[in-house]
Amino acid sequence: MKISVIGSGSFGTSLAILLTNKGNDVTIYGRNQAQMDMMKATGGNHKYLPGIILPKSLKPTADLEEALADCELAIMAVPAQSLRSVLKEMKIVRDEVPLVNVAKGIEIGTLKRMSEIAGEYYGDSPFACLSGPSHAEEVARNLPTTVCSSSEDPEFAKTIQQVFMDENFRVYTNNDLTGVELGGAVKNVIALCCGISDGLGLGDNAKAALITRGIAEMTRLGVAMGGRPETFAGLSGIGDLVVTCTSMHSRNRRFGILLGQGMPMDKALDKIGMVVEGYTTQEAVNELAQKYNVEMPITTTLHKLLSGETDAEGCIGLLMGRKEKHE
Repeated sequence: MKISVIGSGSFGTSLAILLTNKGNDVTIYGRNQAQMDMMKATGGNHKYLPGIILPKSLKPTADLEEALADCELAIMAVPAQSLRSVLKEMKIVRDEVPLVNVAKGIEIGTLKRMSEIAGEYYGDSPFACLSGPSHAEEVARNLPTTVCSSSEDPEFAKTIQQVFMDENFRVYTNNDLTGVELGGAVKNVIALCCGISDGLGLGDNAKAALITRGIAEMTRLGVAMGGRPETFAGLSGIGDLVVTCTSMHSRNRRFGILLGQGMPMDKALDKIGMVVEGYTTQEAVNELAQKYNVEMPITTTLHKLLSGETDAEGCIGLLMGRKEKHE
């Protein structure tokens, strides 16, 4: 299959490697001409995946028209807040193309999920979301990984399952697109909070509580928006949440650790050097909680921290001092 990966960050590159190694004709697109030239010259994406050798047949390009020419499938691996602008550019080049999105977030302002944004530009094209616990650093090294392919079209979800699945990359299908997308978005917010907890040195008990109550928040919002409760107990819910909250591969957790240690927000973002989806998505998730009248104290407390209403130490009192509840 001729496949275009739109986005040359760590996850886009890792999926391009996987798909190329499966025998597909893969082009990877990035805006930065210098980065694409470097990938061609060195056979690696050293900024995002140091130490990983790219397959020789993988074709990097900074030309979107070249990337989309004759492609049978486009993998959207751009940051959530950039998806709309990239789709606008793509629509000029290709009127219709099947899409698989791997970005995890909610658009600020519109509060739209990634599938809803894609539907504005490619409403007549098949769409699927690939989500689950899948750090790019491990996918690129061919370590065992399990994710889910979700689409409102069950047959397209199965098609994507077959496109990606191999002996070390297992793919399940799931037709709860709303639930899968919300799980992927909210888990980044909770992971950022777990990082803050680790940065403050609050211990394993606190982190376990944040993960567990984070699942409760994720599920409440997801069900209110039409998702199924069982989805949040699956790969795109608790699976993705656990790996993002506990791994140093997680940019969200690392960013949170720096905040918990007292680093100013702008310096922490600069130190991470890549997009921290939880930082941008928390604003939209907090608005969704208000819109659907869903109680999400962890998300609300993080929003107060990032908007300057409290500091990292103050978050402890805001969460631990809440009125007693029945679990």
